[in-house]
Amino acid sequence: MAKIAILGSSFGGLTAAFELKRLLGSQAEVTVISDDNRFIFMPSLPWLIMGWRRPEDITLNVSEILKSKGIQFIHEAAIGVDPETAKVKTTTKEFSYDHLVISTGPFLSFDEIPGLGPDKGHTDCTFTLDHAVRTGQTWKKILEDPGPVVVGSSQMVSCFGPSYELAFEMDAELRRRKMRHKVPIIYLTSEPYLGHMGVGGLGNSKRFFEDEFADRDIKSVVSQAIEEVTPGEIKLKDGTKIPFKLAMIAPPFKGVPAVAPLGNPRGFIPVDKNFRHTKHKNIFAIGVTMAIAPPEQTPVPTGVPKTGFMTVKMAKTAAATIYSDIKGTPPPPMTELEVVCLMDMGNTAALMKASPVLPPRQSSFTKKGIWAKWMKVGFEKYFLYKMKNGLSNLP
Repeated sequence: MAKIAILGSSFGGLTAAFELKRLLGSQAEVTVISDDNRFIFMPSLPWLIMGWRRPEDITLNVSEILKSKGIQFIHEAAIGVDPETAKVKTTTKEFSYDHLVISTGPFLSFDEIPGLGPDKGHTDCTFTLDHAVRTGQTWKKILEDPGPVVVGSSQMVSCFGPSYELAFEMDAELRRRKMRHKVPIIYLTSEPYLGHMGVGGLGNSKRFFEDEFADRDIKSVVSQAIEEVTPGEIKLKDGTKIPFKLAMIAPPFKGVPAVAPLGNPRGFIPVDKNFRHTKHKNIFAIGVTMAIAPPEQTPVPTGVPKTGFMTVKMAKTAAATIYSDIKGTPPPPMTELEVVCLMDMGNTAALMKASPVLPPRQSSFTKKGIWAKWMKVGFEKYFLYKMKNGLSNLP
């Protein structure tokens, strides 16, 4: 029986586990290792911050889901991988594997910028459930005692969408409460221009964001790196100082320490088109943890995003490749990654698509409409149902 270990229990980890069990059944012992027993629908964290969702609305119990599918769950943090002996080390155990799938997400590297982050610094964050809950509390204080808000992304960020969403959502909610004039909003980013998103833009995204921000009186500060954050003030590397009462700043991304030695200098893991490690052929990396080179050099370094849509596609390809290794059949065709993103804008939304994800592309566009908002609401319900029932074979 093949032993397959999966690190991570989010979009990629659960999809890979369900697919491998579906494809291999009793021929494989599938084990998911994660320090979090919650599946969190990450795209809804901005809604949680705004008070439009509760934690229980967007979380599932991982151990219960996996148990029903005959998949083992180890509720421990992985602390290391030894590719030579094919073993994963956790806080208390060692596990041997025939195949390993790494889907650990990012390490949020707040310490790279003095004063950044909600734990040791002075800014808020939206990339974990616990941080989003705390950011929601800060947002409530703004509604009670208004002041300037800064939303955006620092240097070396690989995910820009949530920051854009929050800028639009905060604007919409403040207008609904007739207090927008009391809260200046600045969008601060390492991107060379609005709508770059780390992928060189999506169709007309540059003009789209410039126009939408102008209509909403959201000021932008682009192509900037943060030097440090002190209470109530962000200092940029060019010497500019930006005051704030709430600052929701995405931190630099790195690879998770447990698997970073398998990767490049920032800990992201190099893979082939089937998401197989370029050196260790029984190790696969999917989602944020895998390395994608930026399409262009930017004045301030940015990373390439790996959305949930992309991660699910990677997980299915990796699972199908492991299946072919075990069964001795030809591997699936190489996957051309594309990105599809539904971006909430408070009182409307936008559909953003690029195929392939990096230019030059076959197609790329950004389109706005209330229909996109209902698509995003529907997708949240659909994907939670899909994960709760282990239906990874659904689109």
